[in-house]
Amino acid sequence: MYSNIPEDRGQHIKDLRDGIEHRATWFYYMFTEAKKRGLDSEFAHDAIKKCGCFHGQNKYTKTSDLKAFEKEFVSDNVRNIFEMDTECTDDKLEITFHHCPLVAAWRKLTDDEELIAEMCEIAMDGDRGICSQFEDFTFHLGKTIAKGDSICEVTFNKNQD
Repeated sequence: MYSNIPEDRGQHIKDLRDGIEHRATWFYYMFTEAKKRGLDSEFAHDAIKKCGCFHGQNKYTKTSDLKAFEKEFVSDNVRNIFEMDTECTDDKLEITFHHCPLVAAWRKLTDDEELIAEMCEIAMDGDRGICSQFEDFTFHLGKTIAKGDSICEVTFNKNQD
């Protein structure tokens, strides 16, 4: 956890992380049960992307300004929960995650790294869905903690006219 977070704020961030881990645990059990019953993973990709689209339509201000989008997408709580660093220009928003509570939860449940990477890809469909609601932005996922990297890299690029 970031060392500059006051102790009471640190507990707040821990509580929020615990909530995300709890939901990641739900996802793990629903997803693995669905796979046992013969469903392929497309249902989960579709559902999580629809969730992202819903948030993209209802949670965020419509804008073509990446700096305005960053302020809403990366709140102080989100920045601290995921230990994020951001760099934002008029053309690119780069987000580096140093912690992922979803992966932390999944690693408590399984040592199947392929499954963890697959669930991460599905989870990222939420961000892809959000981005799809902004006609001026594109989304790129680089390194991921779920695939064994030390960080996750998410980039929103502004489309060039």
